[in-house]
Amino acid sequence: MRGFITDSTARAGLRLADDLPEPQPGPGEFLLDVRAYAVNPGETKLFEERPDGWRPGQDVAGVVLRPAADGSGPPAGARVVARVDWEGWAERVAVPVHRSAVLDERVAHEQAATLPIAGLTALRALRVGGAVLGRRVLVTGATGGVGQFAVQLAAMSGATVTAHVSGEERAAEARKLGAHQVVTCLRDPALGPFHLILDGVAGPLLTDAVRLLVPDGIAVVYGGHNGPTELRLKDFAMRGHNARIQGFISEHPEETKGEDLALLVSLVADGRLRPVIGRIDDWCRTPDVFEAWANREFRGKAVLLRT
Repeated sequence: MRGFITDSTARAGLRLADDLPEPQPGPGEFLLDVRAYAVNPGETKLFEERPDGWRPGQDVAGVVLRPAADGSGPPAGARVVARVDWEGWAERVAVPVHRSAVLDERVAHEQAATLPIAGLTALRALRVGGAVLGRRVLVTGATGGVGQFAVQLAAMSGATVTAHVSGEERAAEARKLGAHQVVTCLRDPALGPFHLILDGVAGPLLTDAVRLLVPDGIAVVYGGHNGPTELRLKDFAMRGHNARIQGFISEHPEETKGEDLALLVSLVADGRLRPVIGRIDDWCRTPDVFEAWANREFRGKAVLLRT
């Protein structure tokens, strides 16, 4: 079987191997013929942490080749999207039934592949804030992989959404996602105050954001590529008395991943949620896509297809 493994001597740290062992699904797992997968920024960190020969890949979509032996899950031939821990960048992968969702015929494999990590993170982070109907929500990194879904989900839930973007060139994209207001700086005292902040940036920006919270407001932090954050009690005293910051890991709860994926799939099928895909390419060109992403040659999600 063919699939990518990490190789520190290869381009972008990846090598396409042709001698990988066939997956051996457990009783509650089915065998998936991978048709599309997405890449995520966090996976580049895993390359650095894992030894050569490790097999990456978490966001996958494809067709069921062999159903789960225990009779659960989708039948052979079903089109599905799934979240796996690793080994997804290959021709086939074993998938736990509870981490998958059947695709509506209106949802393409490439659309579905964008949903597992970024979509689940946005959906579950938004839920931390409870009902947001009529409330003000701030999304930082609003045109990034998670941010694009967070803006759309918050807006369709009835929130008044402010999108923070890195530059004016991204403002139109944020508005197209449904943001009611777009800003490039959080130091305007006229901003907010916000009931909920969804932050994928951290660093000094998170300090600025905390100062814009309402009393008892919540800042949910799911990313941190902008470095460390320095906070003092006075940052909460400006507006957000007794506000809190919640570090957010989207893996929990485990047992409802499939249910949440099914919800995201239905929203895409109905045209209410639109994955922004910046690049689609042949899976053999995965190293090229990683280099292009590192060079900021495109925005939005990158999806690789097996045809």
